[in-house]
Amino acid sequence: MATRTKLYFASDFHLGTGNYANSREREDRLVRWLDTIKTDAAEVFLMGDIFDFWFEYKTVVPKGYIRFLGKLAELADAGVKIYLFKGNHDMWMFDYFEHELGATIISDELEIERNGKKFYLHHGDGLGPGDTFYKFLKWFFRSRFCQWLFARIHPNLGVGIANYWSRHSRITSEKKEVNKPGQHEWLVTYSNELLKTHFYDYLIFGHRHLPLDIQLNEKSRYFNLGEWVNYHTYAVFDGESVTLHYFENAAPVIA
Repeated sequence: MATRTKLYFASDFHLGTGNYANSREREDRLVRWLDTIKTDAAEVFLMGDIFDFWFEYKTVVPKGYIRFLGKLAELADAGVKIYLFKGNHDMWMFDYFEHELGATIISDELEIERNGKKFYLHHGDGLGPGDTFYKFLKWFFRSRFCQWLFARIHPNLGVGIANYWSRHSRITSEKKEVNKPGQHEWLVTYSNELLKTHFYDYLIFGHRHLPLDIQLNEKSRYFNLGEWVNYHTYAVFDGESVTLHYFENAAPVIA
């Protein structure tokens, strides 16, 4: 059996967006990807918007995604450590995955050090200057009061409302995001500001929906993990360096 040494990072699967057939096709691809990493993965970081909507009622969770969740359970049972980040679409994760998978739920940033390399990990939403209205919405939706209110809604209605919102999200159009000059990539700007007071070898984000590998300075690199509607991208740390890869897709990494 292969030694488990690698760290895998992926984000923005948006399971549930689009029609059922498209979501199932995406789920099947993710299962195939997880199957390829199950023998050498030590830790898997799923960095937000794994689901296009997720809400855990006290005794109810959204139906579906059984093959994906089953494969995660298989990895967890084999000793792979799983981290699930709250994105802006699935911020209402509570303790279901902790109980079922032994997963660690990350609400905001996570700083880790592995093999002498320092990592800053975040889904990417609500960072940097501006976007005051979204930051207010994020604060409200994450509040216990809002969660309590939503939990009072019957799941049929609550999930129905969420699915209506989902049909109007930017990922639903399946249009690829466009790379912007460095100073206009807000997560690059945020990373550069962060590096003025902290050192990280790697700063890894999701949310942007664009696979990016950018050298920030002599020692620090910025990665965006892209998404799995168009790109099917993920990153790997092999103990020495982080690299960005496409799964079943020959498209080049944008730099």
